[in-house]
Amino acid sequence: MPDRDPPRSSIPESRNVPKKRTRLSLVWFIPILAAVVGAWVAVTRVLSEGPKITIVMKSAEGLEAGKTKIHYNGVDIGTVSTIELSPDHRSVILKAQMAPKTEAFLVKDTKFWVVRPRISGANVTGLGTLISGAYIGVEIGSSQEDQRDFVALETQPVITGETPGRFFILKTPDLGSLDTGTPIYFRRLQVGQVASYSLDKDGKNLTVKAFVQAPYDQYVNPNTRFWHASGIDVSLSASGLTVQTQSVLSILIGGIAFETAPAVLVLPPSEENAVFTLYSNRAEAFNPPPRNPQTYVLVFKDSVRGLSPGAPVEFRGIPIGEVIDVRAQIDLKTFEFSVPVTIHLDPTRLGVKILDSSPGIDLETMRRKLIDTLVTHGIRAQLKSGSLLTGAVYVSFDFVPGAPRATVDWSQKPVELPTTPGQLEATEATVENIIEKLDKVPFQEISEDLQKAIVQLNMTLVSAQGALTSARGTLNNTSALTEPNSSQVQQIGSTLQEVSRAARSLRVLADYLERHPDALLRGKPGEAK
Repeated sequence: MPDRDPPRSSIPESRNVPKKRTRLSLVWFIPILAAVVGAWVAVTRVLSEGPKITIVMKSAEGLEAGKTKIHYNGVDIGTVSTIELSPDHRSVILKAQMAPKTEAFLVKDTKFWVVRPRISGANVTGLGTLISGAYIGVEIGSSQEDQRDFVALETQPVITGETPGRFFILKTPDLGSLDTGTPIYFRRLQVGQVASYSLDKDGKNLTVKAFVQAPYDQYVNPNTRFWHASGIDVSLSASGLTVQTQSVLSILIGGIAFETAPAVLVLPPSEENAVFTLYSNRAEAFNPPPRNPQTYVLVFKDSVRGLSPGAPVEFRGIPIGEVIDVRAQIDLKTFEFSVPVTIHLDPTRLGVKILDSSPGIDLETMRRKLIDTLVTHGIRAQLKSGSLLTGAVYVSFDFVPGAPRATVDWSQKPVELPTTPGQLEATEATVENIIEKLDKVPFQEISEDLQKAIVQLNMTLVSAQGALTSARGTLNNTSALTEPNSSQVQQIGSTLQEVSRAARSLRVLADYLERHPDALLRGKPGEAK
């Protein structure tokens, strides 16, 4: 019997099946690609936006978020993104988005300010903002320290850091007509301007920051003098009327001028921010500074009206000092009123050369001996009028003939020098003398004599009037004789004709006798003898 096949099991046979790989669907590529592109765009935008900064200022007038630009040399380097008030409501906080690659601009000494139309001194700035609107200006600093928070300047700086030159500090008790932008002159050439000014903490002086452009800043050295050049400087001297001014612009808005005093040695230029004194005029600037000035007191008993501190003290027209103080005093014993005037004398201003001086001489002893000698010879201080227009008075030392004897007490502090009544008191005395003489004039007797003379004059006039009447009658008779139709005129005419015929006959006879002189003896030829 053939073998049968074994019966098949109903259980399925197991076998190894290889694992299938999962394939990514194309649907997932789109969001992945979008995510990658978005991340790239975000990173690119962050890198292209540049840094963000904060600017604090007092007012945001004329500024708009999203529109106001930040300019540097006419190029937009940023935009104001938001404007909001500070927590204390006293200032405004601006947040600005800067352009890429501006990180190097944002350092500690970088300055920001709002550019608006402004007139200052001789400068007119910001006129373009009348059309385009206000914008924020920038001056890039030179610091190496990065900064993102800034405080804006209140006003636009006149001088920026890119302008070559140097700043100098001027001290003055009076600002005058100076302002930011006021021009500075050197030999009538404008070489700079006033950058800023401020009042000192003690309130006594002002500090003016002046900028002098290169290359003119090299002419400023320790011997340089600065003075106010505002308006017109008019002086009247023996040489005539002198008018000085720097320019028409300085007349209108003021100005500062400087010049270097001549010196034996050429000094190097002054350093940045060197301090100078700003004088009121050129004459004051170049007056030699006092050397060891001596203090004295002059006691006047006449009026000191017009005398004020700063008035000159002169010796025969040469300035030797100035008045420091003018006060009043009264003597309780005699109740006499007087005015002590304190002065400073600078003997070096006289320019007197000392002859035959011995080495090692005591200058103080020589000075006292000199003053004693001058006082002995009649040197006195007196008040004189310096100007009839202003009424200013000055102190003059001069020799007074017949002055009472006086001595100097060197034990006093300060020493008192002798005085004499000035021109004002002498003028008053002269006027009083004239008034006294006028009082002695017999005006009443003169008036009576004058009345008598007037009566006699009236009688004379009456007589003269009668004489004039007689003369008028004579003239009338004469005019009657000269009338054309009068008989007198006809008779005179006939007489004149007869005289004319007689004169003609005499002329004929004279001519005949001149030709025939023998006719007087023989007669005319042909006549009977």
